[in-house]
Amino acid sequence: VQLQASGGGLVQAGGSLRLSCTASGRIEEIHTMKWFRQAPGTSRELVAQTSSGGATNYADSVKGRFTISVDNEKFTGYLQMGSLKPEDTATYYCFAEGYYYDGAALTGFGHWGPGTLVTVSS
Repeated sequence: VQLQASGGGLVQAGGSLRLSCTASGRIEEIHTMKWFRQAPGTSRELVAQTSSGGATNYADSVKGRFTISVDNEKFTGYLQMGSLKPEDTATYYCFAEGYYYDGAALTGFGHWGPGTLVTVSS
């Protein structure tokens, strides 16, 4: 199983970006998707998470501005970010948990995706 993240970039304050995190391999399901971020000199923080059934949780700093989702037809998780602020500048990381086929055996996985840099200019 591998994860590929995309969608980061440079945006002006108030703008929007959508991050994507796609799992490849013989994936059966992504049941939990989490997005973290880490700004220089700080520890990695959980930004948003979602699990099967649609339950979502967000950090207070992004509530009402960010939306997390998973499309299990594409095995892709998304983080839609709006009303971006300079303090949202960070490298964003996805973490996906789910199931894949290892041969004929259905096996659980939990993997980090590579970071994608989001820079919000004032």
